[in-house]
Amino acid sequence: MNDSIGYIIGGGLKEGFRVRLTVSADTVQEGSFVVCDSGPWRFFGLVTDLQLGATDPRFADEKSERMQPAVQQALLGKTLYTTLEMYPTLMLERGPDPAVDPTAFLDWQDKIVGGEVERPSPRPVRTVPAHHALVRLADEGDVAEIFPGSFTIGTTTTEPHHPVGLDLTKLVKRSSGIFGATGTGKSFLTRMVLAGVMKEQVAAALVFDMHNEYAFDDADTDRGARVWGLKSLFGANVQVAALGKGALVRGHTPDFTLELALNDFQTGDINLLAEALNLTDTAAVTLNALERSFEKNWFAQFMKLEPGATETYTTESGKTVTEPAANSVAAWARNNNVHEKAAEALHRKLSLIYDRPYVVETPASDAVSAIVDKLENGRHVILSFGEFDDDLDYLLVSNILTRRIRQHWVKRTEEHKTLGSAPPTALMIAIEEAHKLLNPHLAGQTAFGIIARELRKYFVTLLVVDQRPSGIDDEVMSQLGTRITGWLGDEDDIRAVLTGLAGRDQLRGMLARLQEKEEVLLLGWGVKMPIPVRSRRYDQAFYDEMRGRKATPAPASSLDNINADLFG
Repeated sequence: MNDSIGYIIGGGLKEGFRVRLTVSADTVQEGSFVVCDSGPWRFFGLVTDLQLGATDPRFADEKSERMQPAVQQALLGKTLYTTLEMYPTLMLERGPDPAVDPTAFLDWQDKIVGGEVERPSPRPVRTVPAHHALVRLADEGDVAEIFPGSFTIGTTTTEPHHPVGLDLTKLVKRSSGIFGATGTGKSFLTRMVLAGVMKEQVAAALVFDMHNEYAFDDADTDRGARVWGLKSLFGANVQVAALGKGALVRGHTPDFTLELALNDFQTGDINLLAEALNLTDTAAVTLNALERSFEKNWFAQFMKLEPGATETYTTESGKTVTEPAANSVAAWARNNNVHEKAAEALHRKLSLIYDRPYVVETPASDAVSAIVDKLENGRHVILSFGEFDDDLDYLLVSNILTRRIRQHWVKRTEEHKTLGSAPPTALMIAIEEAHKLLNPHLAGQTAFGIIARELRKYFVTLLVVDQRPSGIDDEVMSQLGTRITGWLGDEDDIRAVLTGLAGRDQLRGMLARLQEKEEVLLLGWGVKMPIPVRSRRYDQAFYDEMRGRKATPAPASSLDNINADLFG
């Protein structure tokens, strides 16, 4: 058993446990993972605060030089001491106390091995340890018990640094998020998580790569080193798509290109772009009229109309009359009881989309169906936006593509449930700048908002990546199962990340005091308890592991070590 760092002196379930330290205060830090064994239970928790105390305030207020060094030293830990706050998160049954009844303890273990008793697993804390129960720093087995995933995302922040595993199978069962202020390493962290998902094949990944960061190799300007892209790591298992015929991604030829057909567009897709296109309130009325008039081909037919086209003729009385031409926007507007100026303004603004090189009337191939086919067969697709890095392109393409893919997965899921066919491949869709797609105004309208609320229902989940979580709808944030967050400087962003979680008050300070780089806080449904982690580096060692050149054996769990702890 590890040496104790202190003992319980008070506290409760709501406010946490108070621990009096028996070691130097500078050997324990906020966020340390600590363990307390008391009777049949092992308690797990985090250090959330350290406080200086004194049995006699006079000795704390005044430092007397008259005392001998030995006397001054004796005061420390006795009259002058340090306490810490332990935020209890989980407890694990240890069985009967072998010191009291060794036979009962061995019988309990035999029943577990024989399957008569369920193997103990961590559960929420519902009792308290005894006074003076010893507290120690968690060892490697304790960390492995609580974070048993085969994918190592990092290590504990305090020495000794134990590996922290992430259960990726559980991660992809609900939508998740990666957050952090600009410059905190979100992109590297996202690459690592995506690489883990791809290596363990727990889901197919569709990545909307707005800044062209994930597919091909890049340079780390901080370290002056080459950074491998996911295409380099996984070869043909990662397919790279680009927008528009003949498009390149950072000088590389993609595996295929994506073009959107005009009949892919729904009027609802345009409503989502109201801010980006600077549409007025009357635009929605005009769009509804277009759909009634032209049905599915509304976009192509509307854009074929000529704005400002007129025709002139002379009446029988000799009067010259100028009216909108039959193929003009204004003539259509008159025939459909739509304001002419509003229709022409909409036509003008829609030309921003219509003139995009990747928007065509008849694509050379159905790239969307190709993407669906690749994802269903367990491959991963990274859609790089190339030179089309405007918000308009990102909002438009990602929503239309996701809507069509979601429709396919819903259909496949219904066939699975009603006809007994094989379930669809689990799909994780990664989106950057998530607040642009999931803000309170748009979350209820985009395909992404629907997916976030449906959870695992249709085998599709989201991985949202953002530096401004406060801009994401609160209801969507509450549905994110696992949250991996780096340093956030804004109080609103910190509040947003902790939305819907227990222990928010205890975690707020811990999150605010993370290092700006290489430290993250794991929390949410996907992990058994929150924990600050020193994230691993996206480097050659990681590349080798992802390519199968390195095997890291899982450490023994806490329960496996209990017998050794108790019997020495």
